[in-house]
Amino acid sequence: MRITMQIWKFAATVLLLMATVAQAQLSAGKDYQLITPPQPVPPGKTIEVLEFFWYGCPHCSQLQPSLHEWLKKKPADVAFRSQPAAFSDDWTQLARTFYAIETIGALEKLHPEVFAAIHKTKKLDPKGLIKDQKPLFAWVGAQGQDAKKFTDAYNSFSVVSKTNRTVDTTAAYGVSGTPSIAIDGRYLIAPHMVPTKSGAVDYERFFRNVD
Repeated sequence: MRITMQIWKFAATVLLLMATVAQAQLSAGKDYQLITPPQPVPPGKTIEVLEFFWYGCPHCSQLQPSLHEWLKKKPADVAFRSQPAAFSDDWTQLARTFYAIETIGALEKLHPEVFAAIHKTKKLDPKGLIKDQKPLFAWVGAQGQDAKKFTDAYNSFSVVSKTNRTVDTTAAYGVSGTPSIAIDGRYLIAPHMVPTKSGAVDYERFFRNVD
């Protein structure tokens, strides 16, 4: 029994050392970028992880399945949230969509559906929605949500204000493309940093690096 316990302790030590070595091998500029200056995070011992995304980004859509799997087993001290990114006025309409969905309490239901409506079923056209949001309002109603409630939220001062701050937030974190993940206001990592030999994204390795 004593020998078995010693073996388990030895194995645990080896695994810890392997994890430490793997972490030490990550290098700034290659596997991640330093956020300069570091951005403020909520007080406490939790680690804030932000996903910078844009609904119109196909790579963001492709990330979602792997992201959802990671969320199921993320460390208990990690506080995750999605953050719309915007580099220009053309991006702000879909950021506004996210905040309106969040305001009506339908984020869990509609967040993945917006990705699907843009990239799979093609029911929503990001370029068309810049000029005319009526198709968006109608689509929300077709998903079983209160279209008027969503429209009111979309046009509310609160949602417009959050959307206006999105461009500044994106710049402050040094985000140059989507998707990107910011960790504890200090590190920025993106899937394109871990390509496979064929040029695809190694999502498993990506989330190991996130950890």
